[in-house]
Amino acid sequence: MSGLRRRKVCVLMGGLSAERAVSLSSGAQVLRALNESGYDARGIDAGPDLRALLADLDADRPDVVFNALHGRFGEDGAIQGVLDWIGIPYTHSGIRASAVAMDKHAARAAFVAAGLPVAAGGLVPVADLAGADPLPLPYVIKPVNEGSSVGVEIIRAGSNTRAAIAAAWSYGPNALVEEFIPGRELTVAVVGDRALTVTDITPNPSMSHGFYDYDAKYAAGGSQHQLPASIHPEAFAQALGIALAAHRALGCSGASRTDFRYDDTRSGDTAPGRLVILEVNTQPGLTPTSLLPEQAAFCGMDFGALCAWMVEHAACRA
Repeated sequence: MSGLRRRKVCVLMGGLSAERAVSLSSGAQVLRALNESGYDARGIDAGPDLRALLADLDADRPDVVFNALHGRFGEDGAIQGVLDWIGIPYTHSGIRASAVAMDKHAARAAFVAAGLPVAAGGLVPVADLAGADPLPLPYVIKPVNEGSSVGVEIIRAGSNTRAAIAAAWSYGPNALVEEFIPGRELTVAVVGDRALTVTDITPNPSMSHGFYDYDAKYAAGGSQHQLPASIHPEAFAQALGIALAAHRALGCSGASRTDFRYDDTRSGDTAPGRLVILEVNTQPGLTPTSLLPEQAAFCGMDFGALCAWMVEHAACRA
């Protein structure tokens, strides 16, 4: 085991996406944990020059790349393809699972094919969105290929923001529009073949826009996490099962996290409510406020052990 602990690990962090700051926070935590666990770990801030990144990896070739990137180019199959090409094992999911999970429309299709619950909705050209409501109010507008709730908007009765959102849209020609599901935010992490537990997330109303948005996710005090979630036992078991089924439907590897809306506004505690998948994150955050480390710790795996597990289960798919 001591030989394994001296393996060279490169932690990729930063990147080019809107989640760069999140990735730097995740990467710094991972780097510290791996070095404390005895690995020979160093970090690389993956900037816009791919040739420089390849030269760095070639000059001091690691045994494993710990992929702490989030968002485009880091979570969508792009860097996974590069690492497969040059033959370096890496953590988390491979090209296909990463690309499909990052494309929310494609992920919806995979969930539907697997018989998993999604909200009503679909792709809408932003030009059409400017002219009329595509769904009954309230509904949610999401970028197709962003994470961390970047660009997510809720259109409610009387908000009069749809046209302005469409005019300022910078996330491509289409938006994903889905019915708004009332109730709670839940999440379930999967590590390997095990769904860990269910967390009930309550955003701080003074630090969010009424849902689990970017500030609620990453600002200190942005949300409260209750784990295990105090929900109907059947719904709890369903959430675990759906998260594992979604992980498998996309072909994920390593760790993932499935986010849900849970509508118990009518059933209360007397019957299980309605669970709907929001998305599957193939590279869950590893920041001080992130949910995967919190669930792993609850199940007896501290942060250092979680990072080490990911390194030891890294793979090259070439």
